[in-house]
Amino acid sequence: MTNFLLVAILIWVGAIGIWWFVSRAFRSADAGKIKARILEKPKDERKAKSPASAQLIATEDKHAGRLALQILRRFQLLKRLELLLEQAGLKWTPARLLHGCIAGFLACFLLTKMLVPYPYLLLQLGAGLFGGLCPILYVARVRSKRLFKFEGQFPDSLEFMARSMRAGHAFSVSLEMIHREFQEPLSGEFRRAFDEHNLGMPIEHALSKLSKRVPLLDVHFYVSAVLLQKRTGGNLAEILDKLAYVIRERFKLRGKIRAISAHGRMTGLALTLIPVGVAVLMFYANPEYVKFFVEDETGHYMMGGAITLQLLGYLIMRKIVNIEV
Repeated sequence: MTNFLLVAILIWVGAIGIWWFVSRAFRSADAGKIKARILEKPKDERKAKSPASAQLIATEDKHAGRLALQILRRFQLLKRLELLLEQAGLKWTPARLLHGCIAGFLACFLLTKMLVPYPYLLLQLGAGLFGGLCPILYVARVRSKRLFKFEGQFPDSLEFMARSMRAGHAFSVSLEMIHREFQEPLSGEFRRAFDEHNLGMPIEHALSKLSKRVPLLDVHFYVSAVLLQKRTGGNLAEILDKLAYVIRERFKLRGKIRAISAHGRMTGLALTLIPVGVAVLMFYANPEYVKFFVEDETGHYMMGGAITLQLLGYLIMRKIVNIEV
């Protein structure tokens, strides 16, 4: 038992060390700033230090996280994770996210293995799976909050854009003005679209990339309206005003529906968590009763069926109260 604890602690320390190293090596947010600061040396030092520094950074970027990137490319997950992180507004890399999932899996698996006095492999694997999914769940939560905040700011930005166009500004200039008048995340996304268009990208491509970074139905309406007006002509300011009114009304209606369906969501969550709470209480009150579901083959089928039906019931209840507007 002592040898097992020692090995578990060594594995845990090693996993934390790997995750810390990779997280430092893949700070993509500051990578460009660090390179710029290293390369921006005085003229008398630039010839001596810049090539070596640039080669060191290139070597570090090349070797750090190579295995993680190969795994993501093999399973065709690299672009999906990059898009997910971009939509969440997190300045992470897919390799860092993958290493965080591995570290979370090892942490929860070993912690459960040391705390639970019985060889419940299924419980330990379940805890490890939950720990491995925690970074992805965190990214999904940040993405959802960011998109919700963007959706609340979007109608005001459309009205501001319409007013600026009525004042004589061009459409591309109104995109840049939003950056100064609004807060994140809306200001950063429109600033990026303006920079891409200002550097030579056609406005159609810049707006299409905006709709991919912000996958909201309202943004797709906006992009379609702008591109249609560009092809057929018309009063774009009036179109944006009407679109802002429709989006604001949809936003209000969605809030009312969420308030009405809150009782159904809470009921579904309570009915799903009650069996879990009862299982935890039985684990401490009568462990012999719980052993049947872990050690016996029939118990495995019963527990698997119960978990499957419980998840299926939760998804059905969630689907019933999830009303799209």
